[in-house]
Formats: sequence, structure tokens, C-alpha cells
Amino acid sequence: MEINPSNHCPNKLWLFSTTALTNLPNARRSKKKNTGGQLREHVTGCARSEGYYAISRKEKDAYLDLDLPEQVIREVENVDLSGANRVLSERRSEQRRLLTVIGTTAVMDSDLLKLNQLKYRKKRLRFGRSRIHEWGLFAMEPIAADEMVIEYVGQNIRQMVADNREKRYAQQGIGSSYLFRVDHDTIIDATKCGNLARFINHCCTPNCYAKVITIESQKKIVIYSKQAIAVNEEITYDYKFPLEENKIPCLCGTENCRGTLN
Repeated sequence: MEINPSNHCPNKLWLFSTTALTNLPNARRSKKKNTGGQLREHVTGCARSEGYYAISRKEKDAYLDLDLPEQVIREVENVDLSGANRVLSERRSEQRRLLTVIGTTAVMDSDLLKLNQLKYRKKRLRFGRSRIHEWGLFAMEPIAADEMVIEYVGQNIRQMVADNREKRYAQQGIGSSYLFRVDHDTIIDATKCGNLARFINHCCTPNCYAKVITIESQKKIVIYSKQAIAVNEEITYDYKFPLEENKIPCLCGTENCRGTLN
């Protein structure tokens, strides 16, 4: 079927206007080989319209050298890559040898390292009914002597706030046994917020002790094991309350019980 443009759409003759193709287009455009580290010149004015062409290593180096200072280039060329190409197992063995040289004992006794180990490998503990007083904290795994057991967590408050809270807790019948002094000005209050450490009961012959350590300029209270602790053994420490007229009776029931907490 032949279409007559004049009859079909006389006002749109340009739709049927075509240019005759006299020869095939040359798919390969001649590209001059770049020499002397100079950047390639694009005939069309844009690299995207040039199509695909292979870039030599010399041209790549020329592009990279434009963005880097000469000093950096010299440093990169002089880098010793022998360490980067080592096997991973060799690197680990070097780290182990380095720890041996530094001193494994000194490193393991570091409070910072122990606190990091305590965060990633927490001791298995549980709270339950205690023969000393209501609830207590018990070990669910054997704990060796002089190990970090748990960190005492709560609200860091000032002395003035602690005094007001102590009076309010006494009126509510809660008591102030959850207030733990860090230093002269700072007290940790675990009365209404904290972790399992708030369940640790007082004992005149305890199997743990509290220690204040400084990590990144922050003081923390950490409970250490004073001796080996067996499974299901209750964790206790000495509260060391200051002496007061109003005595708080001690219920630890040990042979060396002082009778009062304060």
C-alpha cells in the first residue's frame, strides 16, 4: 500500500522527509596514539561521545598524577609493600609475640582491659531469694579470685541530691542501701535504676570487694572477686557504711559478724 503524503496529511510533509544515505558510516574513528604522557584529545569535545577505546597504562598514570602532589607520588612509589602482602596468620603470630614481649601479666592486670573483657564476656549471674536479706545475687559459673564480677551501675548524683533522696527514701521505707559513694562529690544511686549489682547483699566476711577505677576520665565502681566463688554461691561485699547513731542490724550470720552495718 502506497501512502500519498499530500492526500494523507498535507500540513505535515516534513514527517516523510528523509535524507538519502550515499555511503556507510565509518564505525572506527581514527585515534591518534598518545605519546609523551599527554592527555588524549577528543575530537567530539566530550569523552562520553567518543565511544569505547582502550586506555593505556601510561595514560592512566598521567590522569592519576594530575590529582596527586609530587611528594605524595614519591611516597607511594617508595612504600614497602612487604608488610601488606604478608599472610594473615603471620600477622596474628606477630601480635602474639608482641604481647609476649610487652608482658602478658602486666596487660591482663590492667583495669581497662579487664573492663573491656567484662563488657564482651559478662559473668553469668542471677538474682534470687537470699538467706541474708530478701533478694541476693548468685553466681551461675565458677569465678576465680581477683576477677571482675560486675559493674555497679546507677545514676550519678551530687552529695546534696543524695542527702535529699536519702531522706525521701527513709520516709518511703526504702532505705539508702543502694547509694554508693564514688568520691567526695559523686554518688551512684541504684535505688530505682541500675543492674543486677544492686541485689548484692552486705556481709562482714564477704567474697567480693568494691573498687573505684578510672576509665577515660570517668570513675566507675566495679565488684571484684576476693576469693574463688563456686556455682550458686551468693556474691557479697562489705558496704562499709560510716558510723552513725541509728544502727542498721546486720543479718549476714557469719562467724565474724559485727552485728550492724554502720
